[in-house]
Amino acid sequence: MSNHAYVLIELHNNPDQVLREVAGKVGITERAVQRIVQELEEEGYLTRERVGRRNRYRLITGKPLRHPLASRQTIDALVRLVGSGPVGQDKHAFRSP
Repeated sequence: MSNHAYVLIELHNNPDQVLREVAGKVGITERAVQRIVQELEEEGYLTRERVGRRNRYRLITGKPLRHPLASRQTIDALVRLVGSGPVGQDKHAFRSP
């Protein structure tokens, strides 16, 4: 999986965490996470909402994945497959329609 996918999954599992925490969990620099979040926001994969002094991130789960080989799958299917957050625990959701 790509760093973009790992960042998405981390933000899904804990939408209120700071990007420094995401960087530590994914194993990349905070600056790389900032760039990834900016790209994902620009491409419509997530939204950022200011809550007090922090940001809260929300994934657009119905959006198809970027890579042509996985474009028939959605963000929802990805986080269901590997995530453990709010979308659920169904490990069999990542399949072709």
